[in-house]
Amino acid sequence: MFREMFKSKIHRATVTDADLHYEGSIGIDLDLMEASGIREYEKVDIWNITNGERFQTYAIEGRRGSGEICLNGAAARKVHVGDMVIIATFAMYDEKELENYKPTVVQVDANNKIVQKTGALV
Repeated sequence: MFREMFKSKIHRATVTDADLHYEGSIGIDLDLMEASGIREYEKVDIWNITNGERFQTYAIEGRRGSGEICLNGAAARKVHVGDMVIIATFAMYDEKELENYKPTVVQVDANNKIVQKTGALV
């Protein structure tokens, strides 16, 4: 049996830009993507802590070390620059993979710099 489980998240990231006229997605600083195990074009859930919006899009690589969290296309209407968001991923795991499973949690500061990382990819 497979179970869909929480895989990773970037917790309390600050939105740095929103571009309505880009074709779609969320640009994420490559350092944050690597730390959280998010791959380019992977589906992500976005939970806006500031206004309660919840939606899905896909990740694209942002400039390494930039702290970039940029919502593009229609998703740009769901946020404002300065909003705080959680970027989460989920995956399917079989029972064997879950025996010692821990999701990866990357906590960031107001500038989207990593302050703590826990879980599978530590």
